[in-house]
Amino acid sequence: MSGPVVMMLGGYAFEAHGFGFDGLRRQLDTPWATIEVAQAFDAQQWIGPKSDQVTISGVLFPVAYGGQASLSGLTASALSGEKLMFVSGTADDGQIHGYFTIQGIGEDRSFIDRNGSPRRNAYSIELKRYGGSQATMQTLIGSLLSLFG
Repeated sequence: MSGPVVMMLGGYAFEAHGFGFDGLRRQLDTPWATIEVAQAFDAQQWIGPKSDQVTISGVLFPVAYGGQASLSGLTASALSGEKLMFVSGTADDGQIHGYFTIQGIGEDRSFIDRNGSPRRNAYSIELKRYGGSQATMQTLIGSLLSLFG
């Protein structure tokens, strides 16, 4: 490994050198329904979380530091439709974000050498929280347990 691991997506570690990243953006959508009320401000009712989207961006220097193999592996995972566990932080202070699916991967390869390999590859990975039956069952069990707790 090339430095401390600060984030993982499935089995792919984001490190200080090699497969690193320089930005992380999150968009959490938790809508409220508006209910019209006569002679008063409209009421609101929370209808639950709708989506959780994360964008990871970074720049690889494959010839100098590597990292292209990890990005290619994530591309293969995206093409096969895998859901991947997303974890960030350190061993002392980590956060498990849950399962995410790869919605898209963008690459901007530049400074191509005479062998056709990029010396610089700016990338972005679009993720969306997986809300399949496993996540729904965990939410249901948690809700039921809270009734008795």
